[in-house]
Amino acid sequence: MKRFLFLLILTVCPAAYTAEDKTNFIVFLTDDMGWGDLACYGHPVIQTPNLDKFAKEGVRFTQAYSSCGVCSPSRSSILTGRTPYRNGVWRWIPGGHQTHLRESEITLPELLKPLGYETMHTGKWHLNGHFNSPEQPQPNDHGYDWWFATQNNAAPSHKNPVNFARNGEEVGPLEGFSAPLVCEEAINWLSDERDPEKPFFITVWTHEPHLPIESDPKFMKLYSELEDADHRQHHGNITQIDYAFGKLMEALDAQGLRENTFVIFTSDNGPEGRSERGRTRGSTGGLRGRKRDSHEGGIRVPAIARWPGKIEPGTVSNTPIIGSDIFSTVLDIVDVPQPDDRTIDGVSMIPAFAGKELERPVPLFWRTHIAPDASHAAMRIDEWKIVANKDLTKFQLYQIEEDWKEENDLAAGKPEKLAAMKAKFLEVWKDIEAEGPKEWWENEPERKRGPGKKKAGGKLKAGTDKSGDWDVVKGGTVEKSDFGYLLDAGSGEAIALKKLDTPIQESATFSLSYRAAKGTGVTKNACFCFGSATENDALFKAGTMIGMNRHGFFEGGWANVGIGAGKKAKFDHDATFEAQVTIDLEHGKAILKIGENKVEQKLPDTLESVTHFGIYAKATRSEFTMPGSAQP
Repeated sequence: MKRFLFLLILTVCPAAYTAEDKTNFIVFLTDDMGWGDLACYGHPVIQTPNLDKFAKEGVRFTQAYSSCGVCSPSRSSILTGRTPYRNGVWRWIPGGHQTHLRESEITLPELLKPLGYETMHTGKWHLNGHFNSPEQPQPNDHGYDWWFATQNNAAPSHKNPVNFARNGEEVGPLEGFSAPLVCEEAINWLSDERDPEKPFFITVWTHEPHLPIESDPKFMKLYSELEDADHRQHHGNITQIDYAFGKLMEALDAQGLRENTFVIFTSDNGPEGRSERGRTRGSTGGLRGRKRDSHEGGIRVPAIARWPGKIEPGTVSNTPIIGSDIFSTVLDIVDVPQPDDRTIDGVSMIPAFAGKELERPVPLFWRTHIAPDASHAAMRIDEWKIVANKDLTKFQLYQIEEDWKEENDLAAGKPEKLAAMKAKFLEVWKDIEAEGPKEWWENEPERKRGPGKKKAGGKLKAGTDKSGDWDVVKGGTVEKSDFGYLLDAGSGEAIALKKLDTPIQESATFSLSYRAAKGTGVTKNACFCFGSATENDALFKAGTMIGMNRHGFFEGGWANVGIGAGKKAKFDHDATFEAQVTIDLEHGKAILKIGENKVEQKLPDTLESVTHFGIYAKATRSEFTMPGSAQP
């Protein structure tokens, strides 16, 4: 089908086009930037002079949406014009996962190349689980002539990344910060690699401000009045993106490309985490929900477009647009018909550049596989938005134009409107589900276990929290001590858990200290624990089996202590242990570090989020500090 489509394009458009004949394109996508993160969108502190200027040169959209509340699906929709569950990229993609952008999908670069376009991608890719591997399609398999990318995050952080590949070859360690490095590649390609006689299509997808956030001190210095270093890191990171974007725009001007280049700037979803702690200080601008959510804060994003001579400078458009519209808009500009052998969800946004309404055969639709249960999916038609729970059995209704914060659920008060919206929602979902690779999300593979089979244990009885600091205590008693907390498991097992304000969906690192309490017997152990439920059998334990001279992991109850990963070590049984536990759901693993000892445990693919963390002991009394986290 792709071959037929290419031949059709060549038949309709046989002429050889030059850079003067055809519009160039740059699609600039940030990662986890919130609707309220830019000065031109009302942020009172963050400085974004280049993007503020850019907004005055084009159109700023107030109701722009990503196609999903998480990253990989949003990206797939930009390249294909199709809602994520339809094109197959239904979830964010962990390393090694089967989900990928299939070669059967038709992408923008593939449609533009027969017209003489040169194509280039730089930055985060995140459209396959097997990156830079023949096992799955790579950027070049989707029409890119040149690519410089990572699978997901820049590693080990945005500073001095080591995991980029260029055209299939590993690049090795780089010096600098991610967004400037990504834009520098695009600038160098424009000046040194492309054919100046040909038009171009570039996707620039930064890793920032997705965690792990690292910002150049010169940008953090702008926020020196903020006491919180994490706060300075986030705000500096947004300014760092702005700086990189500005350098790319300067390069266009220097090469005389401004007047003939369409540039759109947007984000893949709303901001991560919570706005008042850690480096996840992204702003929703007052919208409800954050990344992953199908409420506005998870999917409404900044979007600014510049097209000299075609878009009136300083325009503000209230017309709703979505990421999949970029596909249709580019094809409209180059006068190429959309593929007619599949559903294209996006529409050309050209009328919206002047604030005009768009006619949509398919309504705006969102479904995020790891969204909160109550706001798992949504659909918008005109001013009305319906929000569905995970089972698609309970619905909320909002008149979104006037209630943009989604504070007034009208479901009970407008039953007829709710019924009509619900019927349309289910109709759209049925159509999407029928066209996408349904087997991918219905048949997620189970984790292959190592030696030994996990043994189930009995449920722990309710415990006692004498400290008042824990959300769930089972099997024993926890109380405050001079060290922090004393967990007494008696003769059985005990857990003390706290619920995370925001579930871990990608990665987080916890640090804590522990030791055997004085006066305990031969059995001594202490573990950090985490999981997606509060039952002992569902929790993963990472720590020290002190009486066994072993550091390690196990899943479930103590009967499984010999099954998980571990390492023998020599130590004083009365010592204090300093432990660091990294939960990396993106790569399906957890890492325990204690001094020079490092133990890695594979996690099941089915563990998509961590909702609770805490402490664990078996037949002993152990003391712990409260685990502290640095959560993306």
